[in-house]
Amino acid sequence: MPHAICATEPARTYPGRSTSLAARASTLGYAVPGTVLAIGLLYPVGLFDRFWAGGVEWLIGAAPGLLLLGSGAALVLAYSVRFMAISTGGIEAGFSRTPPSLDHAGRMLGRSSLGVFRSVHLPLSKTAIASAGLLVFVDCMKELPATLLLRPLNFETLATHLYGEAARGTYEEAAIAALLIVLIGILPVVVLSRLGRVET
Repeated sequence: MPHAICATEPARTYPGRSTSLAARASTLGYAVPGTVLAIGLLYPVGLFDRFWAGGVEWLIGAAPGLLLLGSGAALVLAYSVRFMAISTGGIEAGFSRTPPSLDHAGRMLGRSSLGVFRSVHLPLSKTAIASAGLLVFVDCMKELPATLLLRPLNFETLATHLYGEAARGTYEEAAIAALLIVLIGILPVVVLSRLGRVET
């Protein structure tokens, strides 16, 4: 979520063509299939891990293992690129409800742009940020292709567990994971409907 806030806030504080283009470019990952994104990340991530492992082995004489692929950092990076559009859209909707007059009032009272963001934007956009975070969580939980390609060894999510059991034909073992995915997928619908009733 912080990456989406960092992409959205400059476009509001410093409106212009460059910030608008940067905010739009940050959301292009959602149009790329998860498999294509994961394969595209494999080479640079693997290159970095090989460079890192070679440097550490040269220094201490022992191989440290894979830093990004082994720790799951590559998977977090893929999720960040893939679902930036969801979080950015939700946060932009929350920021749009804050009138620009509050920004001007904060600046006139001596607040910096960061101070206005912390004291005005964040408190007024907490609901939108929480909703966007919930949507991103559900999408990350269901993401399968990128998770299969970039996950560390012996790391399972509900989606990969369900895929593995279905591939082996043991559908009864996959039933619990499938039900959990459905239940967790319903969660944002319930929360967002409640938030909508509270705000109205």
